[in-house]
Amino acid sequence: MQRSLTSSLRMGALALLWGSGFLWIKLALNHGLSPAAITLTRCALGTAVLALLARSAGQRLPRSRSLWGHLVVAALFCNAIPFALFALGEQTVDSGVAGVLNATTPLWSLLIGVLLGTDRDLRPRRLTGLLLGFAGVLVIFAPWRHSHLVGWGALALLGAAASYAIAFAYMARHLTGHGAPLAVSAAQLLTATGWSALALPAAGPLHDVDVTALPAVAVLGVFATGITFYLNYRMIADEGPTSAATVGYLLPVVSVALGALVLDERIGARVVAGMVTVLAGVALSRRARPGPAAGGTGAGPGAGAGARAETRAAAVADATDADAVAATGPGTAHAP
Repeated sequence: MQRSLTSSLRMGALALLWGSGFLWIKLALNHGLSPAAITLTRCALGTAVLALLARSAGQRLPRSRSLWGHLVVAALFCNAIPFALFALGEQTVDSGVAGVLNATTPLWSLLIGVLLGTDRDLRPRRLTGLLLGFAGVLVIFAPWRHSHLVGWGALALLGAAASYAIAFAYMARHLTGHGAPLAVSAAQLLTATGWSALALPAAGPLHDVDVTALPAVAVLGVFATGITFYLNYRMIADEGPTSAATVGYLLPVVSVALGALVLDERIGARVVAGMVTVLAGVALSRRARPGPAAGGTGAGPGAGAGARAETRAAAVADATDADAVAATGPGTAHAP
């Protein structure tokens, strides 16, 4: 009973922290910070948290040049680009809707895999899920009710989800199975900080930044980006990937609820119907995975770093929330 309660509390805390990321982005935008400033600060604070956690765990930053080369690519597509696109998109789209669109990443992964020929397992169930998921996006925006189709903000959010899918495919090939996951993830966010800094001059000077923006972006970077990695890392190590995958389905619900409660965003029947449709499509599109071998998952606290990395990869493959996954770095990132 105690273990079940602890697991439920951990899952609830993780879903709340991850799902609140869209709220903190919206608050930072509404109170004067630019998308470029939000992205840079988020990456820098997340790096600091993960670096401290890595040091406390006795892990060092990687020294391999080839690994750093892969991290440059991963940081661009898994952190710098999507973090920036989510901040840009939320300038015109509600935070709750942003959380729902974020959940389409597994659908983009399947679509990209089919187009590139790397995913040939397109059974009727998965194809139905793919079509149903994107139908849910259409339900949310109802383009037939407007003179134009979808605004640039929505396209930016969908682009962020697609960028995650590209990144996860790359990271699955080049960055899974490495030891020292905290340190490697800190290195990835450090690289993303460098990428984000390049865009800062184009954003221009900040105007009318008030006191609300600073704690909002601080919580986004420290808790919704850095601390959540460690909580997810511990959950998978202690309980296996299924619990982490379950959290993924809670994130759009959390983002919609927080947007309504804190920001007074309207939750219409169309948004709720679209969210349910997207999540149903994601569930159908997931590839069936073999169960654990006899004797357990091999990813408990006593498992080696390589085994934990592979288990974390499996968890990400099942998760629906790419924004949370992106913050966790290569130790957890794998094609959904």
